[in-house]
Amino acid sequence: MERDPGVTDYASLYRFSIDSPKAFWRAMWEFGGVVGAAGEREVEHFTQMPGARWFPDASLNFAENMLRYRDDREALVFRSETGSGQVLSYRQLYQQVAAIAASLRAIGIEPGDRVAGYMPNLPETIIAMLAATSIGAIWSSCSPDFGINGVVDRLGQIEPRVLFCAAAYTYNGKQHDCLAKAREIQQRIDSIQKIIVTPYVDPAPDLQGLKNAELFTAFGDPDTTEIEFTRLPFDHPAYILYSSGTTGVPKCITHGAGGTILQHLKELLLHTDLKRSDRFFYYTTCGWMMWNWMVSGLMAGTTIVLYEGSPFYPGPEAMFDFIDAMQINIFGTGAKAISAWQKAGVKPRQSHSLASLNTILSTGSPLAPESFDYVYTDIKADVCLSSIAGGTDIVSCFAPGCPTLPVYRGEIQCLGLGMAVEILRDDGSIADINETGELCCRQSFPSMPVCFWGDEDGSKYHAAYFEQYPGVWAHGDFARITEHGGLVIFGRSDATLNPGGVRIGTAEIYRQVESLEEVIESICVGQNWDDDVRVVLFVVLRAGLKLDDTLRGRIRKAVRDNTTPRHVPAVIIQVSDIPRTVSGKIVELAVRNVIHGQPVKNVDALANPEALDLFANLPALQS
Repeated sequence: MERDPGVTDYASLYRFSIDSPKAFWRAMWEFGGVVGAAGEREVEHFTQMPGARWFPDASLNFAENMLRYRDDREALVFRSETGSGQVLSYRQLYQQVAAIAASLRAIGIEPGDRVAGYMPNLPETIIAMLAATSIGAIWSSCSPDFGINGVVDRLGQIEPRVLFCAAAYTYNGKQHDCLAKAREIQQRIDSIQKIIVTPYVDPAPDLQGLKNAELFTAFGDPDTTEIEFTRLPFDHPAYILYSSGTTGVPKCITHGAGGTILQHLKELLLHTDLKRSDRFFYYTTCGWMMWNWMVSGLMAGTTIVLYEGSPFYPGPEAMFDFIDAMQINIFGTGAKAISAWQKAGVKPRQSHSLASLNTILSTGSPLAPESFDYVYTDIKADVCLSSIAGGTDIVSCFAPGCPTLPVYRGEIQCLGLGMAVEILRDDGSIADINETGELCCRQSFPSMPVCFWGDEDGSKYHAAYFEQYPGVWAHGDFARITEHGGLVIFGRSDATLNPGGVRIGTAEIYRQVESLEEVIESICVGQNWDDDVRVVLFVVLRAGLKLDDTLRGRIRKAVRDNTTPRHVPAVIIQVSDIPRTVSGKIVELAVRNVIHGQPVKNVDALANPEALDLFANLPALQS
């Protein structure tokens, strides 16, 4: 491949990717070594958004791209919080996928069928996904900490024929059964014809009450050594992911195989500098898109390290023990975990080697500037800290990292190649540098969803991203582009506060409040009050502390001194817990509904729905 677009640095490469998108994505196909036939055309209807079709003549298979390596290098290294483990080479992974795929074909699974997982983060989960997608079936998964209604709300919409589940899982030292929930899920989703149970934690699970159930260890056809990959069009679905579901029934966001492959190759090879020699880890469950992103590291031939359990078990330093033990090079986690380590006083730079570690990735919520300080002061000085941002909606990033760019405190390093990101004002005009507004994308890109499953006329898809600015993707984040070409995100647009009609991002408040030693975590919402909106802040304090007027004054002073008077909370209330989704994100909209006496539409999307009761009928919000 020969290309000379006049690229000399990241900025010029980014400009090329936006100005010449057809050439860029063709070059990415070739550079990434996509397995399949690209066809003659890069895109049709490029100016339509939605409506553009990338590589409309292409033919490929998702699993074939993930299994391009078949040698004895380690592919998957698994450890649980209890110390159990497993190692699979690329050759062994291919063989196990071949066995499961043959058995899926034998029971009649065909392209377009849905195969689902209700699984912990195990090698078997990846094997099941690859086996399904090798046929052209569509994979969708929920983590086992989802409640029954949460699973049914998701998987019930897509009608899977097969469900993979585990017998049990452990978290924070406790064992949790999965089979009782699996029995009810099968009863409530008529489409599930077969259940395949991984005997994880429980080596001899009781399958009684499950219809047409079989152990994972007995399901695969051991005589099969080759995989019959079914090549399909570029947009043929590979994954169905779900919106959080906190404002209604979760949206079934359907992603094409080709777009996912191209985007992940770009982000892993270029933006993360993932190499075959690396050991790559992301702390995630199978219900978060970072699992899908991490698994794509197989295309780079890297060693993917899997962990199942609490990241703070048996103590807050557990992940740093894990980094040293597994010799991890690229470590990914949520921004809240970094904040929690800081609050817990963990200083791994003093207690751990971390010699292998060269990159830390953070996502899930904005990474506070103070967390940047913590990483470089107390974790490791010579590491590339890449805060990244995107979402389930695009199964990738609008703003990833870059190993050749500097890290600026509080900023995401860059805009993603091929992603024409702009910040727009309410009237649709382009915001100035350092001006806050809506995070948008003005050009089509390959990993836009193929559709929302069940959204026959596309109206839900259109309403989700294109209603605010016709023909422009509005992502739903409140953000600004910096003078460095980086990005700062201030929170979700639908959670921004509007006191006096001025838009305020909640992340700006969290940054100041959580810098105080007494505060572990906080959540901020707007309350309708006297024909305006007042800022209400809830705080979780360190054990044994009680909120008094002195601490309230310090909180307000920290916010006022470092933001604006409009950011200062009118009411500050102590709570013992904050509701969050199963992927760990706090749910401002749900809390806002509760304090206004409105119903929360889907409490089963929450990991701790009982926490909502802490915000109901509070006297402090009545006056």
